[in-house]
Amino acid sequence: QLQLVESGGGLVQPGGSLRLSCAASTFSIRYLGIGWFRQAPGKEREGVSCISSSSGDPTMYAESVKGRFTISRDNAKNTVYLQMSSLKPEDTAVYYCAAVQATKESLCIMRSLSNDWGQGTQVTVSS
Repeated sequence: QLQLVESGGGLVQPGGSLRLSCAASTFSIRYLGIGWFRQAPGKEREGVSCISSSSGDPTMYAESVKGRFTISRDNAKNTVYLQMSSLKPEDTAVYYCAAVQATKESLCIMRSLSNDWGQGTQVTVSS
């Protein structure tokens, strides 16, 4: 079973930056789309970004984070990253990563393949 461990969260001031890591063990993520999701208190979990396994690593972003967040992958390290910049208080949430569904063209969709979630990593944006 694929295990993903999130890290890199913390407390940051508005306008600051953080880089989250999603490290995979037991299986290679080379052929998997991986997505980042977040859940704020009292709200449903939402998709933030995903990166495909197809050539060129196509990516997708939620409208709320476009231009501020960048997802990337390092298959050699079996890790996916989420670089977050220009952070806002509304970005405060627990962030999770997961293997995601894909289209027939192997483009990622921000829907988790599984209902099992890790512990996530807390991101708090506050002055």
